[in-house]
Amino acid sequence: MKQLKRGPKSLRFNWVKAPDIKKRTIHLVKSLGMTWITSNRIFFYRSYGSKTRAYARTWGLPKIWQESLGVSPSYIIEVLSSHFDDLSQSQKDKILIHELTHIPKNFSGALLPHIRRGKRSFHKKVDDLITRYLENFKE
Repeated sequence: MKQLKRGPKSLRFNWVKAPDIKKRTIHLVKSLGMTWITSNRIFFYRSYGSKTRAYARTWGLPKIWQESLGVSPSYIIEVLSSHFDDLSQSQKDKILIHELTHIPKNFSGALLPHIRRGKRSFHKKVDDLITRYLENFKE
């Protein structure tokens, strides 16, 4: 059987905790009045070596995992260093707001998809939050 070769360790995928992202996101949550967000149940990581084109991702903990592990609903916000780190603070904030919008108001561990339309449109909600951010929190 042919064995797949792995690249050098320095090129492999890696996660590290991101306290700077945590601090900024908690500031955004408080400033935008996102009262449904339980800040101490969101964890923040910066990843290196990913091939994806995404700037950031939100990960939820499904109900079956919560019950199996005996833990509360939780989320992880991952920023992808190769795309995220070189952005301006305003662009980073917009991306973090977008990721926070994936968290439903019942903070259940589930994720809201992009494809919602009409009155509860995901993109309208993101646009409304970014507009509030731009009006009130320019730095």
